[in-house]
Amino acid sequence: MANTVTSLKRVRITERRTAANRARRSRIKGAIKVMRKFLAEKNVGEATKQLTAVFSIVDRGAKWGVIKKNSAARYKSRLSRRLKAIAA
Repeated sequence: MANTVTSLKRVRITERRTAANRARRSRIKGAIKVMRKFLAEKNVGEATKQLTAVFSIVDRGAKWGVIKKNSAARYKSRLSRRLKAIAA
């Protein structure tokens, strides 16, 4: 167990950041899940509206370091590719 004041503070900070990152990660996953649902239903109108919101959330996640930049790019690429396929 941590003994010094600074190590106790680091434990508190780590707990706060872990909670924030967990919430951010779940928000990213939820947005992607909604987008995939629209794509599976071939609902082009809703998927197009959702696309910019998902991109924004994914980019913020990459900026915060919750997901890696290449993972964010991969999610965005695959979602936009699937949207383009059903829109055609």
